[in-house]
Amino acid sequence: MTYGYVRVSSRDQNEDRQLLALRAAPFPVDRLYVDHQSGKDFNRPQYKKLIRRLRPGDLLAVTSIDRLGRNYAEILEQWRKITKELHADVVVLDMPLLDTRSRERDLTGTLIADIVLQLLSYVAQTERESIRRRQAEGIAAAKLRGVRFGRPRLVLGERYPELRDAYLRGEVTAVSAARELNVSNHTFVRRVLEERGTAGRDA
Repeated sequence: MTYGYVRVSSRDQNEDRQLLALRAAPFPVDRLYVDHQSGKDFNRPQYKKLIRRLRPGDLLAVTSIDRLGRNYAEILEQWRKITKELHADVVVLDMPLLDTRSRERDLTGTLIADIVLQLLSYVAQTERESIRRRQAEGIAAAKLRGVRFGRPRLVLGERYPELRDAYLRGEVTAVSAARELNVSNHTFVRRVLEERGTAGRDA
């Protein structure tokens, strides 16, 4: 059996390019597995299902090594597991050197293939780390500009300032104020505490 494996980082990304490349491969692909998940590790449902199906003599095809994963050590470990433990073959379409079907390869060719695998695995991980760093920098910059992340803040209604001030003066209880605003007691108190904390930092 020949299996094709496709991975994209999220459901918003399109796997069509990888699917087209696998279908255009110079060998028929019998079954395709697709994961919409990060390449940080191999804890992916479709990949695990694929590995359970691999038998000696089967072939696993991926379009590029970073579609297999983006963790240097784990890529090397999975490659070893597929080729040494499961006795299946792997083909990386955009890197002809990474084709374990060429078992007649001489020692020099095997050495070069191993070096290429390690180099590409290293590049895949460093690219992932670079993406994460750029994302963190972008989020930090957005926060400095006042961009808020997460769920939109709940609007407590026009009477909130009045009831908040009355609560702080001890004229109403949190329960009665929250009831007036049609929110939970916890929500009302949390908002008051958040504002007092912000006021304290700005003072």
